[in-house]
Amino acid sequence: MNPDEIEVSRPGKVLYPDGPVTKGDVVSYYRRVADVMLPHLRGRPLTLRRFPDGIGKQGWFQKEASDFFPDWMRVEAVPTRDGGSVHHVICDDAATLVYLANQAVLEFHVWTSTVHDPGRPDLLVIDLDPPPGVGVAELRRVARRSRDVLGALGLSAFVQATGGRGFHVVAPLDCTSGHDEVLSFAREVADFLAAEDPARLTTQPRKDKRGDRIFLDVNRNGYAQTFVAPYSLRARPGAAVATPLDWAELGRVSPDGFDVRRVPRRLARKADPWRELGAHAGSARKALDRLHRLT
Repeated sequence: MNPDEIEVSRPGKVLYPDGPVTKGDVVSYYRRVADVMLPHLRGRPLTLRRFPDGIGKQGWFQKEASDFFPDWMRVEAVPTRDGGSVHHVICDDAATLVYLANQAVLEFHVWTSTVHDPGRPDLLVIDLDPPPGVGVAELRRVARRSRDVLGALGLSAFVQATGGRGFHVVAPLDCTSGHDEVLSFAREVADFLAAEDPARLTTQPRKDKRGDRIFLDVNRNGYAQTFVAPYSLRARPGAAVATPLDWAELGRVSPDGFDVRRVPRRLARKADPWRELGAHAGSARKALDRLHRLT
């Protein structure tokens, strides 16, 4: 399917009132970033966040592919823990991306594993989730410390501005460990970081127990859990975009510093900082052994 042949329905409909950013703007954005975004989507089960009436109205998360999606779109049955399955959209091409944008999908959330081997993740994610009032300098410091600890354990760390309140620190993996082992390792890393700085960091899942500390959320490493895909829009005022960064530019960037208009200009002059992410894959099991020796 040629993405240029997809006709945008109601292109003037406003989806972000504060811009305003229209549905036509959203579809145009995803057309422009498709070549860079698709490597981060291919083969991964998607959870879609749709807002047909714009971000001012209630949207919803969609896992199961709709019956009205066209036959040319790739849909795969992905096993669930209880023995069932969910039919997830797999976005392998620009036509699928543009079609979904035309269905008012604003946010694309991806698994940390692929449909080829859903039980073995090729990504580890630490989500730095700050409470209100935490400055961006503090978030940057925690992101760098997370990078350094992962590096000491033999893993290469990458960073993403989430388009929301925090940063993601992501390490590519070699698919030799299952989700349970990766999740266990991620929890031990988060516990190690929090123990170093208990006044500022926490792994406490309950918000009312965190106080003013940054939550190190590693639950996205569980089976069927997701994180926001690189170059996905966020359903927030300002039409911010989840944007991969170079570590060298982290000191100049806030979590929501890139938007629907700025990102295409950025990509016109700068290559995707995550373009070679897969070439740096490491072993979660070996990293866990190093952590145990370290502690």
